[in-house]
Amino acid sequence: MDFNMKGRVVLITGPAKGMGAAVTRLFAAEGCRLALLGRDTGAIEPVAAEARAKGAEAIIVGCDITKGADCDKAVEAAKTAFGGRIDILVNVAGGSGPIGKTGWETTEEEFDEIVDLNMRGCFNTMRAVTPTMIEQRYGKIVNVGGTFGMRGRAGRMAYSASKWGLRGITKSFALEVGPLGINVNCVAPGMIEGERFRTKVIPDMAKRLGITEEEAVKHHAADYAMRRISTDVDVANACLFLASDAARQITGVDLPVDGGWAML
Repeated sequence: MDFNMKGRVVLITGPAKGMGAAVTRLFAAEGCRLALLGRDTGAIEPVAAEARAKGAEAIIVGCDITKGADCDKAVEAAKTAFGGRIDILVNVAGGSGPIGKTGWETTEEEFDEIVDLNMRGCFNTMRAVTPTMIEQRYGKIVNVGGTFGMRGRAGRMAYSASKWGLRGITKSFALEVGPLGINVNCVAPGMIEGERFRTKVIPDMAKRLGITEEEAVKHHAADYAMRRISTDVDVANACLFLASDAARQITGVDLPVDGGWAML
């Protein structure tokens, strides 16, 4: 399917690795013009080089999304580079917060840090791009949340709270800017196949249950209707769909990409 994305100006946060890199590669393949935002610009360069090799235009913009002024400057840099437009924002950047701690064990500092990144960071970038999108009467915003923000999770209170809050930000923005031609949606990944899954989640489960790592993978997958673990590309595909005009009548939704965990 041709999503007709060629030439669209896209801001992507957290593009250096994982889901952010997968999103960057997919949008580059669609011929989008990319502004890649992050604090570690050196880490972004290899992904930007891949995008350029696909024929896409790509700039790297240093930006700490927890700082509103940084986000404002990043948007202006992208507009200067790409003719004054901002068509799409994909908020991938985020963190995991404390793992395995109960709510009463979580410190104020740990709670503040993850809420600041996962909620304020997205708020800052959304607030920065919306004036341009309103002027255009066109825009797509896709926030990457998480299924723990839909069901909650013991031992992940701070992370769950931050992603649950992001859903509220998404839905409120969607109601406010919908009449102005802007769609705002949230993709909610479940567990993602990758380095952390293979080096942390699976070894911990195998040790806890006294099983092999191969058995732990199957045990984990059994929680999902599809009996398989999602990949970065699965998440990127969902982001591309919601950022395209194929999803023009979809706004304010939470789209789980989790093989059927959140609905079970």
